[in-house]
Amino acid sequence: MTRLSHLDAQGQAHMVDVGGKEETARIAIAEGRVVMQAATLAIVRDGDAKKGDVLGTARLAGIMAAKRTHELIPLCHPLLISKIAVDLTLDEALPGVRIRAEVKMKGQTGVEMEALTAVSVACLTVYDMVKAVDRAMRIEDIRLVHKSGGKSGTFDSTEGAG
Repeated sequence: MTRLSHLDAQGQAHMVDVGGKEETARIAIAEGRVVMQAATLAIVRDGDAKKGDVLGTARLAGIMAAKRTHELIPLCHPLLISKIAVDLTLDEALPGVRIRAEVKMKGQTGVEMEALTAVSVACLTVYDMVKAVDRAMRIEDIRLVHKSGGKSGTFDSTEGAG
């Protein structure tokens, strides 16, 4: 088993020194979803949520969260991100909202945590915006689906979108 890079020889957590790593193009894509009642989805779709634009607010929250990942996850590095895209898609079959985030940069460390944080916070924001009408919503299947760049190369999830 590979030793975790965030642990020193004594097993104590520390921030990894990425100074000697090669600077490469880094991309990460994460996905998740919020499952809700069909009536709740109609409120989101029709723009009738009392708190305002659910999808627009969640998109901005996801973008802001990705930029602040290093403030939320203790051992993440502050990064100079070049792109954050958060897409929210209504899915009548769930029913609910599918959320996908793509984060890009050129640097010495990956952006997986930023993509996962963007999706997580966007999902939480959808929940917050309509929880008054549907407290039974579920946030599900937040996961990394693609990562490229760096020494470890490319990862693509073998699972289809949930």
